[in-house]
Amino acid sequence: MKYVLTVLLAFFAVAVFNTNTYAFKKKKSIYDFKIKAIDGSEIDFSKFKGKKILVVNTASKCGYTPQYKGLEALYQQHKDDLVIVGFPSDNFGGQEYKDDSDIKSFCEKNYGVTFPLTTRVDVKGDNATPVFKYLCSKTENGVLDATIGWNFNKFLIDEKGNLVAYFPSKVTPDSPELTKYLGAAK
Repeated sequence: MKYVLTVLLAFFAVAVFNTNTYAFKKKKSIYDFKIKAIDGSEIDFSKFKGKKILVVNTASKCGYTPQYKGLEALYQQHKDDLVIVGFPSDNFGGQEYKDDSDIKSFCEKNYGVTFPLTTRVDVKGDNATPVFKYLCSKTENGVLDATIGWNFNKFLIDEKGNLVAYFPSKVTPDSPELTKYLGAAK
């Protein structure tokens, strides 16, 4: 009987320890990420607290590339409470320039892009940038799993850093499916 009580007490102690250990583990947030911007500066997501964030994987030579125009219009319309961050990527069909300066020049010249762009990154696979690993994994973001199948996928994060929605490439920046989360422009 003494042995059984000792085993039960030990089991209970381990269970309590594991529960407490997990209880103190901080949940990851979009605000934990920083990434190099296309101009060499740093994009620190913690500076976007209080604003919605739309994260988009982009490419300069894709059938969806004209969405840059809609993204810039959305950014200008909701600038006070929305940040759009473009992540140029060459993961799909060689549709992105190799050099960051070429990407930046293309976006500014052809679409007047003023919202933040990161340096060229991978958005899927083993080399995916940590931001996309977070956004695509329910285990990490606590909301959903997403599979990036092409360029111009969109992830919407609310003002408190919570992932709210995922939109595939075909959902345009002016789509009611997306804009319903943004409210009226100021």
